[in-house]
Amino acid sequence: MSEADVDSAAGSGTEDGSEGGPAEEPVRDEHTAVLRVSALTGAAASDAAGSGAGGDGGEAEDARPEPADEAEDAEDAEEPDDARPDEADDAGESDESDVADDVPATDAAEDTPKDAAEGADAAGDGETPPEDAAPAPEAPAAPVDRNTSVLRPLVSDLPAERTADPTRKGPSGAQKAPTRASAPYEAPQASPAAPKPRTGLVAPPAGPAADPTGQPSAPAKPAAGVPLPPYAGTPTAVGTPTAASPEGAVTGPDGTRSMPVPPEPGAPLKLLAELTNTPPPRQTLLRSILRRFKIWTPLVVLLAIVFVVVQALRPLPSPSMALTAAPSYTFDGTPLPQSMPWPAEGQSVAEVEGLGSLGVHGAQTPVPIASVTKVMTAYLILRDHPLTGNQNGPTIPVDAQAASEASSSDESTAQVKEGQQFTERQMLQLLLIPSGNNIARLLARWDSGTQEVFVTKMQKAARDLGMTNTTYTGASGFESSTKSTAVDQLKLAREVMKNDVFRSVVAQPNIKIPGVGTIYNNNNDLVHVGVIGIKTGSSTPAGGALMWAATKKIDGKEQLILGVVLQQHGGTTVYDSLQAALVNSQKLIESVQGGLTSSTIVKKGEVVGRIDDGLGGHTPVVAAEDLKAVGWAGMKTTLTMTPGKDGLPHSAKAGTQVGTLGFGSGSARTTVPVVLQSDLSEPSFGKKLTRLG
Repeated sequence: MSEADVDSAAGSGTEDGSEGGPAEEPVRDEHTAVLRVSALTGAAASDAAGSGAGGDGGEAEDARPEPADEAEDAEDAEEPDDARPDEADDAGESDESDVADDVPATDAAEDTPKDAAEGADAAGDGETPPEDAAPAPEAPAAPVDRNTSVLRPLVSDLPAERTADPTRKGPSGAQKAPTRASAPYEAPQASPAAPKPRTGLVAPPAGPAADPTGQPSAPAKPAAGVPLPPYAGTPTAVGTPTAASPEGAVTGPDGTRSMPVPPEPGAPLKLLAELTNTPPPRQTLLRSILRRFKIWTPLVVLLAIVFVVVQALRPLPSPSMALTAAPSYTFDGTPLPQSMPWPAEGQSVAEVEGLGSLGVHGAQTPVPIASVTKVMTAYLILRDHPLTGNQNGPTIPVDAQAASEASSSDESTAQVKEGQQFTERQMLQLLLIPSGNNIARLLARWDSGTQEVFVTKMQKAARDLGMTNTTYTGASGFESSTKSTAVDQLKLAREVMKNDVFRSVVAQPNIKIPGVGTIYNNNNDLVHVGVIGIKTGSSTPAGGALMWAATKKIDGKEQLILGVVLQQHGGTTVYDSLQAALVNSQKLIESVQGGLTSSTIVKKGEVVGRIDDGLGGHTPVVAAEDLKAVGWAGMKTTLTMTPGKDGLPHSAKAGTQVGTLGFGSGSARTTVPVVLQSDLSEPSFGKKLTRLG
């Protein structure tokens, strides 16, 4: 039969199948394609041909399997029409005699292995034949290379009665079941040129051709001399179904009903994923909250531990002390400054050093200050050549100029001779007590070389003390160009009276100096109690001037009173103007001395403040003694509380002194100790944790 005839027969079979009923869809397994293959040999085909030609037709009928058995197999192996080879279609349209006449048995044996090999190649490429495709009777294929062959040709199915025969034994050489010798084998006829399957699926070989009676022919015997392909699997006992066989199939050395095909490339991985991976549960709000709780809880706990450690180990803030009592106190009565006898002319100012000013009178415009200038000269000598206690200082010789000026009648001088030597202390006495102008110029030359250089130092010192309205042109004040104000000179008096040597010199009414004799102070007010200087000044341009100091003891403590009076005039002479300045100054001194008083402003045990530990804790403090303030009527004093020199502790027992409470400044400051009313404790652990700063 030609290729055209084969194609025509195949097409006719397809059309008949479609007219007779709907074609069955091919059944495919995802992992295994069952191939039903009948292994035929050339020798068996020749014997079958000889038996069919010369033998009795009835014997051939006996050699076929029982219809009932084959019917059961046919039900298990239904195949789609388009998956059957052309030989099966031809067998449905023509009888066996026509096929046997057209195609010799030897041609079928040669072509069948080729087709089986092509089917095996197709299966090796990953194409899976239908599960129930009927096998075609083909001769066994030639030996295939194990490296490339994927499928092993299978022998045809065994009849059911042979499998159930208890006398048949396995391939170990035991007794085999007897066969029917009177049943000749009819070899199935194959097309000399069977076309390859038209689809990607491997078409299984057609099964034994059925005779017109509907019974399948007997299975072909292997041809002599043609070896079977090597068996790669493990021998299986006869009658034992395999995992890849359909239910009820029989496998063994004589034949295998089905054989597994390599699974799809991704199937093992998919199976492994299905076995190991559990799908996540459905997301709900509760699960989301729990998941976030599990994630964030360890982190929050760790941060909390770090926070607690840091807060506990951080240095504590420094405690502070605050005043809770009234911050100020005002003395009763008519304010003293309003009742003081202030001079009617010139400039005047007074204060209690450390307590405050008593007032300023007169326009503060620069005016000549005469010998009051010598206070700045003494200040610079003691500043640059200091003396302490009973020291006398270096020896200073009297030069010719100082000796010559001593005889001048136009100014006050000290009677010294050239070549005499006096100590620094003695020179200061000759400068301030009799107000010697010649000694002022001598000290300027001794200190700076020339008076002009010394004047420069005087001007700079005035600026440093804040004396902005003061101009110095000489060391003695004889020059009328030296000018200042009462307020500026009070700043100088406040500063120079801090020097004990200066204070001791200006407080002397008179003194006897060897080589000079007894000298007298021009300040007659020194004869009054409590008056201690400071320096007089008088000249025609300046009139009478006085920088004065007095003291008053209140509650066992001496208070220093300072004042300056300028531009005082009286009578017709310079001496008269000086006396007017002395009188007016004494009036001011007496009024201040009489107006000073004391008052208890804080009593012992009174709560005056508290200590703040910096974290919200407070501990009260109380005054350990009565605090008495010194002042005058109308004076307003301000209270201040100061920690001890060692600072405030973080913890201490009740009664521990932690500072002082006082008022005033400088030498006038009055203080009392303050102590803890209760125990001072460190901040609690909870406060340490909750602090933010």
